Amino acid sequence: MTDRRRLAVRLTADALRQVRAGHPWVYDGSIKSASHLGEAGDLAVIFDDNRNFAAIGLWDPHSPIRIRILHKGKPTQIDDVFWHSRLETALAHRQALLDDPDNTGIRLVNGENDHLPGLIVDQYADVLVIKLYSSAWAAHLDAITSVLQELLQPTTILLRLARDTERNIAAPLADGQVLYGPQAPGLVWFKENGLTFGCSPATGQKTGTFLDQRDNRALVAHHSKDASMLDAFCCSGGFTVHAAAAGAKLVHGIDLSSHAINEVGVNLDANRARLRADLTVESTVGDAFETMEELVRAGRRFDIVVIDPPSFAPRESAVPMALRAYQRLTALGLQLVNAGGLLFQASCSSRVDAESFYATIQRQADLSGVTLTEIERTGHALDHRIGFVHGSYLKALLARVDR
Repeated sequence: MTDRRRLAVRLTADALRQVRAGHPWVYDGSIKSASHLGEAGDLAVIFDDNRNFAAIGLWDPHSPIRIRILHKGKPTQIDDVFWHSRLETALAHRQALLDDPDNTGIRLVNGENDHLPGLIVDQYADVLVIKLYSSAWAAHLDAITSVLQELLQPTTILLRLARDTERNIAAPLADGQVLYGPQAPGLVWFKENGLTFGCSPATGQKTGTFLDQRDNRALVAHHSKDASMLDAFCCSGGFTVHAAAAGAKLVHGIDLSSHAINEVGVNLDANRARLRADLTVESTVGDAFETMEELVRAGRRFDIVVIDPPSFAPRESAVPMALRAYQRLTALGLQLVNAGGLLFQASCSSRVDAESFYATIQRQADLSGVTLTEIERTGHALDHRIGFVHGSYLKALLARVDR
């Protein structure tokens, strides 16, 4: 919006250096001066000490991340043409998925990694969900919605707000609000690797469900024929359904949420024609750590154990605790895998680097007296592209367990 007020901002030398190197965030403590107070969504123009343009971003007075960088280098206008170009570029990176009828659940915009920091756009068939992680985006929401309508012709566009963002956005905007089109049904169906899944975009986790494990679910499915599989932290059953559709003979899901366990059943039913008639489905509502310990005591073993927990490190100080949690899960998983079976373990904690994660798994394997033969290390799927150093969060290992 070219008529919004612009702030002239100067940063510390270190912050300016990081912005010029491509970092998408400027914290409040890195700002030396600003021309005026500014409102959420105002454009903050960053100058160096010689009054040369360095970058431009969205101003958010409610967040420690005071500026979210949209563009650096030469001056540019932030207008409808800019938004159109930026969104069109994001879609182009995902063209292979957009052209694939077997995958209609896609992350279209991955925030900072698509140079639109604080903005997520997910697609579930003909329903789009915009999620805001900064109140600065509210002022530009109409423009973003209009471009998405033009580029994708969705039936409905919904708004989701991160918890901190929701507190700082005034009515009439609200979490779950329809921005365009009719209200979406409570359950929206989409395809993942040719399988059918339902999600609730207006009320479900994140934007409705988790799309980032698509490739890993296919990887586990590849090894699942005639296997028994334990799916810890199963959520809505992405790994469970993939394994079952690939011919698994038994699947057992664990989740703290009874609603999630119910969703597993709904998604299995939606793919019933792909499942073997003698499939055994087990589930436990409960803490995954405690449930896995109970299964160990009961002498249960599985051909495949999938461990896909939520993030354990919301801040840097939590990293040591997170690594201990991963090690404990590895210890439990190894006790639950049949000899020659497979362990799949993932981390979505961005502050836990990949090498520390893999080293933790190997350390526990050594302590447990088992041999891990790595089959594959994996990271982000195509639509969860990485655009800056902290944008990489997902890492996973598939390994054979030999005793």
